[in-house]
Amino acid sequence: MAIAVETLEKLERKMTLSLPVGSIQSEVTARLKKLARTVKMDGFRPGKVPMNVVAQRYGYSVQYEVMNDKVGEAFYTAANEAKLRVAGQPKINEKDGAAEGEMAFEAVFEVFPEVKIGDLATAEVEKLTTEVSDAAIEKTIEILRKQRRTFSLRPHDAPAQETDRVVVDFEGKIDGEPFAGGKADDFQFILGDGQMLKEFEEATRGLKLGESKTFPLVFPADYHGKEVAGKTADFMVTVKKIEAAHLPEVNEALAKSLGIADASVDGLHADIKKNLEREVKFRLLARNKTAVMDALVAKAELDLPNASVRAEMDRLLEAARADLKQRGIKDADKVEIPDDVFRPQAERRVRLGLVVAELVRANNLQATMDQIKAHVEELAASYEKPAEVQRWYFGDNKRLAEVEAIVLENNVTNFVMSKAQVTEKAIGFDELMAQN
Repeated sequence: MAIAVETLEKLERKMTLSLPVGSIQSEVTARLKKLARTVKMDGFRPGKVPMNVVAQRYGYSVQYEVMNDKVGEAFYTAANEAKLRVAGQPKINEKDGAAEGEMAFEAVFEVFPEVKIGDLATAEVEKLTTEVSDAAIEKTIEILRKQRRTFSLRPHDAPAQETDRVVVDFEGKIDGEPFAGGKADDFQFILGDGQMLKEFEEATRGLKLGESKTFPLVFPADYHGKEVAGKTADFMVTVKKIEAAHLPEVNEALAKSLGIADASVDGLHADIKKNLEREVKFRLLARNKTAVMDALVAKAELDLPNASVRAEMDRLLEAARADLKQRGIKDADKVEIPDDVFRPQAERRVRLGLVVAELVRANNLQATMDQIKAHVEELAASYEKPAEVQRWYFGDNKRLAEVEAIVLENNVTNFVMSKAQVTEKAIGFDELMAQN
């Protein structure tokens, strides 16, 4: 039973609870009796262990369980009666001064804040737009051709040139000393693909089969290999194989190899345009959604529950450790990562989540099943067998919940766009596609 609720600071509250000792004792006795029917102890047949022996062995743990259950039940019942939206887990401690026959407890906890959203008509949002041009379609076709290129040996006296695939031996030294990763035999790369540093490609280009060249190479200051970053190495490269690239022609055969229903050149262009427009739509939606969320947060006033921020920081920390482990970092679970690294991101996520939830509640922006189905159909449309992809989504509640969350965010984005002062800005196709 709740005796009082006191405001400590901003979202922090303190509640006093009292429980009859008799109800706790009767529940402890009931659980011990139930336990006695199945417990196994040396010297006794199952179900025949005396109650005093069971109580001596298990009494403390059962009492602890009952106290936790009863106090937790009393707390959440009292919180519901007081219409308190509890954030996180309460800290509950026994309190002195209880009335005879009762036990008193003190619960300190946080509540979710009141969210005040300002006038969205004064919010400013920059909405990006992009056109899928003929140049973008042609560039995509070239990428598809490169992915399907074949190679053939060049004549012995032909120099290596752009787009050729070469096999080389190389060795690099810094101040006359070899270094880790600076030597390789039968190393293969394609000139012009950007796999190697610029100086390396320039030195290789023009060499003939069997020729060698020595050249200096300055590693960039931000090079991924920190032990050589910013340093100058002397390399020697020897060409062992040169192959010329051959791109497939843009014809019906290429269209057919890509699985396009209308296996013609026109069908190829139409299919690529449709896929690019779909990709552009999703990327623009993601970018514009971020702009809307920024504008929405800027219009909101609320205090953040520390418990929610802490929980989000823990999730981000766990994700970071999982990423380190996936990258092969030894003892990723023990790597020291300061908590505050994640605090700004955690605070933004919690703030945004509370603001979006309030906007959805106040304006009935929940995702409908029709919207969810339409979104799944759109996602599946780019696959060879859309029906199978749709079944894959609808066959798992977790995957469907992820789609529902996306649709809800889209509803929020469209709602804010309909209210805010929106300025359109056209950006290039390449710029949009370059963004991760």
